Amino acid sequence: MTSKKLKAELAREDAERDSFDFSKTRRSPVISPGRKVPITIRLDPDLLQWFRDQVKGGGSYQALINDALRAHMQGQDLDRRLRAAIREELRKLKAG
Repeated sequence: MTSKKLKAELAREDAERDSFDFSKTRRSPVISPGRKVPITIRLDPDLLQWFRDQVKGGGSYQALINDALRAHMQGQDLDRRLRAAIREELRKLKAG
């Protein structure tokens, strides 16, 4: 594409964009992810590299680390609840 044609195409796209009417639009409540807190964390280089390798070709290794931490946290909660339920059942068996 020549420089003249490119400029004409860009001008056409700008004119199109300027004609959009967003005056009656609303921000969607569906797409409002929670705010994340920036922190500094020290990780072993091999661990960090593993997460980066998992998202090669697209994606965020930081989001992957976040997901792994959340899964661990939820797994820990499940373990606690399961152990509490087993203890309660064992108490009932001993008492009964």
